[in-house]
Amino acid sequence: MTMPRAHTSTPPQQPDARTSRWPVRTAAAALVAVLLAACSSTPLPPWNSPGAPAPRPNAPAPVPRAQPGKVVPAPLGATQQAPAAQPAATGVIAAPLPPTAPVVARNEPLATPPYGPAVMARFPEPQVRYSTPGLAPDRRAFTTNAEVEQWLQSVAQGAAGSPSRASVLRLGTSQRGEPLLGLLLTRAQGDDPASVDAGKRPTVVLIGQQHGNEPAGAEALLVIARELGQGLLEPLLERINVIVVPRANPDGAQADTRATANGIDMNRDHLLLKTPEAQAIARLVRDYRPILVVDAHEYTVAGRYKEKFNAVQRYDALLQYTTTANYPEFLTKASQEWYHQPMVAALKAQGLSSEWYYTNATGADDRTLSMGGTQPDTGRNVHGLKNTVSLLIETRGVGIGALHMQRRVHTQVTAITSALRSTAERAANLEQVRSFVVRDISAKACRDNVVIEAGPTPTQREVVFIDPETGVDRPVRVDWNSSLSLRTLKSRARPCGYWVASQAAPVVERLKLLGLQVLRIGEGGSLLADTYRETARETSERRDVLGTISDSADILRVQVAPVRAAIDVPAGSYYVPLNQPLAHLAVAALEPDTQNSYFANRLVEDLSQTVRVMSTPSLVFEETD
Repeated sequence: MTMPRAHTSTPPQQPDARTSRWPVRTAAAALVAVLLAACSSTPLPPWNSPGAPAPRPNAPAPVPRAQPGKVVPAPLGATQQAPAAQPAATGVIAAPLPPTAPVVARNEPLATPPYGPAVMARFPEPQVRYSTPGLAPDRRAFTTNAEVEQWLQSVAQGAAGSPSRASVLRLGTSQRGEPLLGLLLTRAQGDDPASVDAGKRPTVVLIGQQHGNEPAGAEALLVIARELGQGLLEPLLERINVIVVPRANPDGAQADTRATANGIDMNRDHLLLKTPEAQAIARLVRDYRPILVVDAHEYTVAGRYKEKFNAVQRYDALLQYTTTANYPEFLTKASQEWYHQPMVAALKAQGLSSEWYYTNATGADDRTLSMGGTQPDTGRNVHGLKNTVSLLIETRGVGIGALHMQRRVHTQVTAITSALRSTAERAANLEQVRSFVVRDISAKACRDNVVIEAGPTPTQREVVFIDPETGVDRPVRVDWNSSLSLRTLKSRARPCGYWVASQAAPVVERLKLLGLQVLRIGEGGSLLADTYRETARETSERRDVLGTISDSADILRVQVAPVRAAIDVPAGSYYVPLNQPLAHLAVAALEPDTQNSYFANRLVEDLSQTVRVMSTPSLVFEETD
């Protein structure tokens, strides 16, 4: 039976210039055929780098390259000229916890170096000595989760009476009941998202140890938390808010495993949100809307590189930013010029080497090196589609236990401090870019094409390894999959939005957790839509550049053909508009024929439960909260 057509009313509220998601409507209303105006009112900062594309016609006159005001502190551990009235800073030493710290639960085995003394000599200890529970002299265990909590509480208490606030955030619990903890450092009047937003400073989220067997990020973030709360980095809080999440996967850290307790790689779970750990990060990012997310990891030093190349890894840090389909070009430019380039320079100034992030597949015969993936599943890429700058920092650590730990922590601290300084120096510029981006994305609904799937560009590159015995550099020419240049594998006409059946309510909850606005249809009506006609199907594994992704089930890979039709939609079903800032997350989740889609991963049970809406609907909607 054809349902009656609903009346129209006022359009949804336009996105705020400072945020990356719409506020939820508080009363029933109708969505009308009004797209957001073009972005001509939103100025953009200039880029004057050689070879940069010409600015868009609506770009304004140049703005200052850096904000005036109080000098941003030098990177931690850097040699700096102190004022005459103050002693020179010789490094960062975070005070250890008091003797009441919890008893160590598990000792790390003493690691046997996978290379000779000549390689060991290539990685001397830094001049600065860092002190956390896990870095104490003669300690054979990394910081426990109980010690992480005590450390954050200590920083929060130590910040009392200073201009800044430090508050411990309880983000959720792990699968084995461990608390997932963050520390908010701010000069806002409160620690709730509304109060932080009212302070009109951009927010940075720092995440460590998503993979439990990569400890340096967590130890480094304890140092960063202390220095922001009551140390050398505290002046940065005049311009930015920072949320530090030292350990996102406490169960994996306790077990010294990459995955979470249920065997899922949480860093491939930021779109699907199957784990409570990834859900906790999603809530944090949705509520506090950071302008920058930094993800601290470690990479394999020897292992398959020694097997395939008879060599070990050379670089102190491997770096990458968001590289996925539909990431805005201006955020890519900001990532490259305002973050990556200064970070490389900061590392070099500390005598630390860096390269683009790359990895190698687990297959014994595959010698191709690939940059971090282009799929919208990792934190780096999903957070980027939330209109942030999203950075990956990897230090050399997997497979070598606690070897070179002070240097690994120093590398993380140097790189993260550079990112914090870049944000403080560019706070106004970054808000300009995001203001442009949220309007630009919203205005594209119903227009042109959208990329459904993209892949890296095969090329070749020289990578420098180290001979495991002699310690000398060994340049190797390799096949290289570059994520810096994406190839469009599949594209379609951009819809106005997606209809979702009422039976797919769990999908709606995930979309909302990502930050998307989802409207419930209050009265039935008709839509002009593209339905999905299945043309091929197979069962396969989810894969990334390493190989099979840790998960519990195979996926359904389908090929589809859009079929235009007028359909009747009932009250109680849902509409996900694409004239909203996070539209590309909806594309990643709801287009069925990609390996990370909600259909492929059986969150949408049938192709008929979602359709592409191809003209702006005239329906009555209700709030879904």
